[in-house]
Amino acid sequence: MSLSPRTTVFLVLCFLFVLAPYLTRATTDELQARCDSHSFNNGKNFRSCVDLPVLDSFLHFSYVRETGVLEVAYRHINVESSSWIAWGINPTSKGMSGSQTLLAYRNSTSGVMRVYTSSIKGYSPTLQEGPLSFRVLQLSGEYRNGEMTIFATIVLPSNITVVNHLWQDGPLKEGDRLGMHAMSGDHLKSTATLDLLSGQVMASKAANDNMLLVKTIHGLVNAVCWGIFMPIGVIAARYMRTYKGLDPMWFYIHIIFQTTGYFGGLLGGLGTAIYIAKHTGMRSTTHTVIGIVLFALGFLQILALKARPDKEHKYRKYWNWYHHTTGYVVIILSVYNIYKGLAILQPGSSWKIAYTTIIGVIGMFAIVMEIIQFKNRWGSLCCKESEDLKADQTVSTNV
Repeated sequence: MSLSPRTTVFLVLCFLFVLAPYLTRATTDELQARCDSHSFNNGKNFRSCVDLPVLDSFLHFSYVRETGVLEVAYRHINVESSSWIAWGINPTSKGMSGSQTLLAYRNSTSGVMRVYTSSIKGYSPTLQEGPLSFRVLQLSGEYRNGEMTIFATIVLPSNITVVNHLWQDGPLKEGDRLGMHAMSGDHLKSTATLDLLSGQVMASKAANDNMLLVKTIHGLVNAVCWGIFMPIGVIAARYMRTYKGLDPMWFYIHIIFQTTGYFGGLLGGLGTAIYIAKHTGMRSTTHTVIGIVLFALGFLQILALKARPDKEHKYRKYWNWYHHTTGYVVIILSVYNIYKGLAILQPGSSWKIAYTTIIGVIGMFAIVMEIIQFKNRWGSLCCKESEDLKADQTVSTNV
């Protein structure tokens, strides 16, 4: 069957009509992503421009080597109005500490842009306004259609050709307070070396890969020590001790797993945590607080062994109650904190699936053993209640 020319034209037009939004969007995104195709509303022009590797950011700049005057426009696209952005130069190192930073955000009430400078002296900065180590001649900002830009003219020491720079964004909290930026993904990769003459950007890949390795070791060590060894040690003490032939083997297994878990976590887990805090800053997150609590509870358990009364001592039952309760609290907090850590590290779904499978098997084993040992563990209590009930009935009959 042949189509008439009119029908063919109609079908082609319908096809183009359907695809037009996608073609237009792709073209617009491509032009917007191209650094050299952007034109600023204030008419500013810059000699060089680089597409920064992460966070949808671009840096336009003009540099005069003899005078050290650097004109920059840091542009961040696809950003919410309730966000802040920052760009800075670190004259001493490649990290955040020591960076001389330009920050901007949109006032939530008036909608007016606020742009200021802040010198970061540590890894837990408050980002308060303050002078930089070099002069800032001009500073302004704008926000249009999901795009926030910082304009600045700064004066660097003369004859500098290469600088370490970094860029970032984060949420704006109530009262226009700058919230903490994300601690994963591209937010940990937004540092690079910039050649002011050639415009080449060299990402700090080695430093980022090293930090990722340290975080992976931190997560792996803590997951094994606190999330696997500790529960196994508790299971050994709870279920093996009911079999006379396994006494005192259960005690040694319990001690081995608990001490290995604690000191392994102390050396590997806490050691890597200190390294991470030193290089990215210690922050009072739920994950951090729970981690500190776990190490404190583990240390108290070790001290409690020194104060353990004899089996026949009248205070032994109170010691058992404290020791068992603290142990179960440690297990619950450990498992919860491991999932918190996985959410922060974001290593991929395979990690979470693997740990969930392991802890699920341990949990199922505990349930099965609880069912098997139910009579031995709780039977005496039930028998005692039955005997007490019979005794009461006998007394009532005699009366």
